[in-house]
Amino acid sequence: MSSGNHVKPEKSPDESSADVIVRMFPSDANPAGNVFGGEILKHIDMVAGIVAQRHSQSNAVTVSMDRVNFIKPVYVGNVLKLNARINYVHNSSMEIEVKVEAEDIITGIRTITGTAFVTFVALDNGGKPSHVPKLLLKTNEDRIKFEEGKLRMQDRLKNRKKTNNLNRSV
Repeated sequence: MSSGNHVKPEKSPDESSADVIVRMFPSDANPAGNVFGGEILKHIDMVAGIVAQRHSQSNAVTVSMDRVNFIKPVYVGNVLKLNARINYVHNSSMEIEVKVEAEDIITGIRTITGTAFVTFVALDNGGKPSHVPKLLLKTNEDRIKFEEGKLRMQDRLKNRKKTNNLNRSV
């Protein structure tokens, strides 16, 4: 952690949340009109990055994207709505939850099409990890999501150690 960090005030998840709406075009899809998963991942990463930077008020980089679920297809012409909120913070890392919804604007039908958890790390001007504000947990939902995020973060760290140990033995 960089030594020149100053203490930042607590922030609630609502203060950093973000909604992004984007239209899906033929260039975003395969010949059958199904939007590429990679295109959706790009938008998930982008909206999660907005939340991470809003919360940390610094540069933030993607560390992991996990528990990505493609529940239903997204089609050319759909409007994609991505809603992101911060669930958990620890020192310099932040877990952002993203919900993806597709809207057929002709029928008005909206469908949850995906979810993901994205972990970011805040960086100082020198590119070193930097402390982020603690989360101000105002609601029961905030507290529940924080505890769930904490468990997921512990799993990520445990899996990272396993991967590092495997890499050393190769």
